[in-house]
Amino acid sequence: MWCPEWKMMFVVFVLQEACCAYVLMVTAVYWVSEAVPLGAAALVPAFLYPLFGVLKSSEVAAEYCKDTTLLLMGVICLAASIEKWNLHKRIALRMVMIAGAKPGMLVLGFMCCTVFLSMWLSNTSTTAMVMPIAEAVLQQLICTGLADGHEDSETMDVLFFKEKTLTARIKKNMSEQTLNNNHNTNKSTFRRLSVDAMPSRRDSQYPTKRDHMICKCLSLSITYAATIGGLITITGTSTNLIFAEQFNTRYPEAKVINFGTWFIFSFPIAIIMLVLTWLWLHFLFLGCNFRETCSLSKKRKTRREMMSERRIHEEYEKLGPISYPEVVTGVFFILMTLLWFTREPGFVPGWTSLFEKKGYRTDATVSVLLGFLLFLIPARRPFSSSSYENSGSDPLAPMITWKDFQRLMPWEIVILVGGGYALAAGCKVSGLSMWIGRQLEPMSGLPPWAVTLLACLLVSAVTEFASNPATLTVFLPILSALSETLLINPLHTLIPSTMCVSFGVMLPVGNPPNAIVFSYGHVKISDMVKAGFGVNLIGVAVVMLAITTWGVPLFNLTEFPVWAMARNVTGSL
Repeated sequence: MWCPEWKMMFVVFVLQEACCAYVLMVTAVYWVSEAVPLGAAALVPAFLYPLFGVLKSSEVAAEYCKDTTLLLMGVICLAASIEKWNLHKRIALRMVMIAGAKPGMLVLGFMCCTVFLSMWLSNTSTTAMVMPIAEAVLQQLICTGLADGHEDSETMDVLFFKEKTLTARIKKNMSEQTLNNNHNTNKSTFRRLSVDAMPSRRDSQYPTKRDHMICKCLSLSITYAATIGGLITITGTSTNLIFAEQFNTRYPEAKVINFGTWFIFSFPIAIIMLVLTWLWLHFLFLGCNFRETCSLSKKRKTRREMMSERRIHEEYEKLGPISYPEVVTGVFFILMTLLWFTREPGFVPGWTSLFEKKGYRTDATVSVLLGFLLFLIPARRPFSSSSYENSGSDPLAPMITWKDFQRLMPWEIVILVGGGYALAAGCKVSGLSMWIGRQLEPMSGLPPWAVTLLACLLVSAVTEFASNPATLTVFLPILSALSETLLINPLHTLIPSTMCVSFGVMLPVGNPPNAIVFSYGHVKISDMVKAGFGVNLIGVAVVMLAITTWGVPLFNLTEFPVWAMARNVTGSL
């Protein structure tokens, strides 16, 4: 028989698990239903954990501000400078000018610049920046098409060419009079058909169905490219930050996730996804005639394509010559990237080895340092009498102001991420994560790739209806416990699930970039579902390919690591 003390301890332990599970379910319901703002729902653990005795109030509060919060703040400082001085617009327009105005190349050009910008800015900000540029090009395409309809449309040109060819063939065998009669008959027929077709073209928003397909393809390509670009860097999207912080908190001995290792793993994924997504959208909306839509030959360009190129060049010329603030922002951008890569590259000693004390400096240190300097450096060139429009009359006006930073800083995401950390801490202290892991022991007969595939499919389905950060925050503790129970390297399931949670691309509510693109009115929900389903399958397939090939030697996935074993033993005790 159990003594009263043991019974009391058992009751308290079970009660803690139940209380933590209740807090987790309440928070998840608020996140999924969005009955209150996501940031407000993330505050639920801040008062329920202390009330239920799971965590002290001071312990919960410490979870809401982590190293990743400072990392995000420094990145937002750089993003504010990029947006303020229109560096993003210059990069986007220059890349589109290189790609050209052929529909296929135009879509690929916009996708490349969106992926690049989304690596450093949030997916939402990138989409909001690039879509107006794309919309200006699309409107030029539509306006030029309408003008062609009122004058000599491409359809009319083709028909008259066919008419002349037919006339030349008949001329060899028929008399001049018969030829003229047939010529007049054919011409009147062609004109009647064209006139009959004109009212429908004028009544439609788009000159032709093909123009509508181009608008759909370009619009959807931008939101998908923003999602792909966000996968490449730790700071590219909030879900990457959530994973990094929760992983480092749960496994403090695991020194495997940093900017460099994440980039090496995810960059090939992004390149493969970019190419396959472009091919899928091209097939879906533009067909398979790549020679026509992707040719770089000037002889193959139509009047409308030349007008679109002219519009892009005009937009670029409006920016004027590159300014001093743009140069400073570009230098800071390159410097931040280099310092992130060389901090602890792994194959050679990083710059942190120059310091005596180890483990004090992280990617957030670099981010905050360079972000702080942007508040100090003047936006006017030293020893120069010229001034810039945005710098005002103050010669010492800094590169960015606090208002610039505050306008872009996603405080709701910061609180949301903090709420996820608090939930994870509660699951760890109460023992709920271990209890969940024990319930999943029947899955031990599955191979690691099958467990990972099931996890990827599950999170990619749930995230279509719930927010990406909320979905990942709920699933990370469960998948961590599952990996420890099945003796699978936790990275084998956590990294693919983190990436697949970003593939909520089938509905406008899936993520903010989808909603922004949908608001422009070029695509319907059916178009988004059809295209997004293919992109979802592409994403899951490429991520599974990565984690079973180059991910294995990069993260040593064939063995159950010591740092996870130590965590498993500690949790069991």
